[in-house]
Amino acid sequence: MTFSSAHHGSYIAAASWLISPEALPLAGGAILVRNGRIAAVGTLGELRRKHAAPVIDHPGCAILPGFVNAHTHLELTHFPSWRLRKHVEYHPRRFVDWIIQLIKVKRGLTPDDIRASVREGIRMCLESGTTAVGEIVTATTLTDLYQSSLLSGRLFFELVGHDQTRFRSALKEAVDAVQALAAGTFAMGLSPHATYTIGEENFPLIREVAVSADLALAIHCSESLEETEFIFETSGELAEKFYPFVGWERYLTPPRRCSSTELLDRAGLLTATTLAIHCVQITRADAEILKKRGVSVALCPRSNERLDVGRAPVALLRKMGIPLALGTDSLASNDSLSIWDELRFTLKTFAEELSPADLFHMVTNGGAAALGIDKSHGSLEAGKRADFQIVGHFGDGARDLLERVMLRGSVEDVYVSGSRYGEEQGAA
Repeated sequence: MTFSSAHHGSYIAAASWLISPEALPLAGGAILVRNGRIAAVGTLGELRRKHAAPVIDHPGCAILPGFVNAHTHLELTHFPSWRLRKHVEYHPRRFVDWIIQLIKVKRGLTPDDIRASVREGIRMCLESGTTAVGEIVTATTLTDLYQSSLLSGRLFFELVGHDQTRFRSALKEAVDAVQALAAGTFAMGLSPHATYTIGEENFPLIREVAVSADLALAIHCSESLEETEFIFETSGELAEKFYPFVGWERYLTPPRRCSSTELLDRAGLLTATTLAIHCVQITRADAEILKKRGVSVALCPRSNERLDVGRAPVALLRKMGIPLALGTDSLASNDSLSIWDELRFTLKTFAEELSPADLFHMVTNGGAAALGIDKSHGSLEAGKRADFQIVGHFGDGARDLLERVMLRGSVEDVYVSGSRYGEEQGAA
């Protein structure tokens, strides 16, 4: 798909409604787009009086910000077809079995396989109204795909391993890539994968680099009971099956008698620029640490359900005032990369804890804030990138408007940095 190049200068996008977080829905709302940015917001009448620009009208629709998917692994978009290609035809419901299957399926893939998978993931995001992602990247050689794409957001370079020499080398490669890409459309960060895949002696190295280079962190945290058991007691399936499978038996440690959250906090890896992913198995004490350190949490409810690891304690996270975002994770543990699908599942799953307005915030300003990109993304405000989606098929009238849009709306068009994405539309 390609950009439509019809409107590279100024134009007014108008619809029956303009819906932006932290603002009341605006009937007859419109935005003035100039050189890829939002230059003004108001009713169509107001903008027409003040600005001479062509109007693109979308009657019966609403203009919403492009959604922010706070946690993705787009490299795994082709995982379902890879799994079939390798004749792996079962869906593990046990967390460690799934990790081992993931590693088996990825073995033998070529760089071209991975690049094609990333491209497809980017397309799926954009077609479903997602314009920014918090993406985990495992190879620095893939960064050109993101930088030349229409997506933006933050790239987190993944770090795993115990051997300190190899880890230092991987860390240096990631930091070099970050510095080389500093001027691109993506912000940068690091993703120490999880407490069970990184040697504890490597934590200070990560902390030192994160502070000196001012890098955000994204860390999978307390995703499963197996992780909890492994960190607390060095026992369970991660110790008995996963570590032997990857040849890490010699790195097993004495029981730590703490949680993943406590372990990360001791290492100084939990700060206001840390995104903790999943947080399914956290305790109240863990939540208090996250709150104290200013950590944001990316929930991935469909992935958690698929892997049968439990449900995040959303009521606790909300009560503690911990900032929340929403992510799809990958197609290795989910059915789609659509944030629309994710928010609808989440609304159903956490009907008592989260309202449509809560979810709308999580996939717009909340997601942008969690990734540290909220100055340019997440809402329809003057000065921000003109990333927005045209949503229709939600019915008429103002009554329960946001709820109707969240539950029934479908994506009609997507605009990225002011330009219309493609000629075919992806449904929400």
